[in-house]
Amino acid sequence: MKTRTLIADDEPLARERLRQLLSEQPEIELIGECADGRQAVEAIHKNSPDLIFLDIQMPELNGFEVLEAISAEPMPVIVFVTAHDQFALKAFEVHAVDYLLKPFDRDRFGSALRRALQQVRSREDPARVEAQAAVLSEMQSPAKPLDRLAVKSGGRIRILRIVDIAWIEAAHNYVEIHEEKQSHLLRGTISAIEQKLPADKFVRISRSVIVNVEKVKELEPHFYGEYTITLQNGKRLTLSRRYRNKLPQLGVG
Repeated sequence: MKTRTLIADDEPLARERLRQLLSEQPEIELIGECADGRQAVEAIHKNSPDLIFLDIQMPELNGFEVLEAISAEPMPVIVFVTAHDQFALKAFEVHAVDYLLKPFDRDRFGSALRRALQQVRSREDPARVEAQAAVLSEMQSPAKPLDRLAVKSGGRIRILRIVDIAWIEAAHNYVEIHEEKQSHLLRGTISAIEQKLPADKFVRISRSVIVNVEKVKELEPHFYGEYTITLQNGKRLTLSRRYRNKLPQLGVG
């Protein structure tokens, strides 16, 4: 029996690429394509696919919201497809079988497809169904602060522990995440990542910098309400006077 497969991606070229690669697979039956999240939900309810290649950033509903909106049992096997690596950790938390980062080559696609087909064959396993249902239920609860962060490094996705981050700095359309001896670029804004971090551990000290409270060694006051913050690794940062209300979070009464 062929694996009933659905493509959901708002980019025509991305859908064409997936369609071409899937057409070369004799075990695949392509049952449809969707250009936004609402179309995807409707197609899933109507056609009950075994496997979905699901984009994360789409109009109407994103990929995670699509999963929240469906109630198929057993759940389809999910391979996320996206141009952005910051969603990798959450993708695996919802039991996606793989995460294709655009642009991907034929070998990388083949690897993802093999894993997906193996999961299709075992997707009625009660333990897997129960685990995925539990995670999807948790997604509908208020978001919890991050304790790990996924970043792309050297062509791979690396998982950083939040506690190891010393400070974060805005860099145009990216944020630069600094550990003690390394730094990593992540696409996004400083405000967006601030909302995801535990507020009792990370403090915004200027328009462009967030600091890990546990990494602060000392604060030195200056004129006009500014402070110099020295981290444990010797890095010196400035707390601007606009953010003086954050001093109590840094231990200054």
